[in-house]
Amino acid sequence: MAEDGVVTLYNNTAITDTKKNPVSIKVGLTQMLRGGAILEVSNTNQAKIAEEAGACCLVITEPNRQGISRMPDPALIKQIKRAVSIPIMSRSRIGHFVEAQILERVGVDYIDENEVLAIADEFNFINKHNFRCPFVCGCRNLGEALRRVREGAAMIRTQGDLSGTGNIVETVKNVRSVMGEIRILNNMDEDEVFAFSKKIAAPYDLVAQTKQMGRLPVVHFAAGGIVTPADAALMMQLGCDGVFVGSEVFDNCLDPYKRVRGIVEAVRHYNDPHVLVENSCGLEGEMAGLNVTEERMEQFGE
Repeated sequence: MAEDGVVTLYNNTAITDTKKNPVSIKVGLTQMLRGGAILEVSNTNQAKIAEEAGACCLVITEPNRQGISRMPDPALIKQIKRAVSIPIMSRSRIGHFVEAQILERVGVDYIDENEVLAIADEFNFINKHNFRCPFVCGCRNLGEALRRVREGAAMIRTQGDLSGTGNIVETVKNVRSVMGEIRILNNMDEDEVFAFSKKIAAPYDLVAQTKQMGRLPVVHFAAGGIVTPADAALMMQLGCDGVFVGSEVFDNCLDPYKRVRGIVEAVRHYNDPHVLVENSCGLEGEMAGLNVTEERMEQFGE
């Protein structure tokens, strides 16, 4: 498959000419985040707490913006960059390549083309090969993930709940969907891969590589509703490389450091029940603001 120009985690092969677009380098940069928790922050205080608690990266977002959601203010990004020493990620709207150009120029380490923000282009995603900065993209199934990789994404984020309620059900559903399709692919005969790639509308070479590797060809994180150490460990045990944690973990919390630290430790030691018990103790009182209401549960049941 190397001669077909496929992105892979384990050698220097790239989708396009590495002299123009060093995809293999960008994929390598995202590998440094494996086994970590990426925290969403909206001010320097939250950023310092997340860094101190052991977050591997920070996602900078605008605090409580009304109306159309866009990329964060570059001044906020610069302010937080000066306050911390860990990598910085920021969001751009889907298809808005000028926002991505601004974020790259500001000096973020990663750009998240994120569906949480308003969509700028309903039909086209950013051509991520035109940027030196690694991109993160969301997905809900294997076909969508591999299409984003073909566009140049160096990390895939399986997205669940977008409303910040702390409900993990959508995230579990989508992660299981991706992992289930990979297991189906692994058990296929080589002759069936062509039809499968057509069925999920994904590039054949990436589908074949996924089958060969037994996993996505880039780093795979989960996002949405992850607010407890148990949630984070669940995502890791389902096969993810790490988790995104929303800014809701800082809301209505007397000790946000304890909660964030517990999640970070759960990601690092997701198979150790003793560590999970230790980091889950004493958090119940701090989770009141993240409980899902009965009305919200009825919506999920419809």
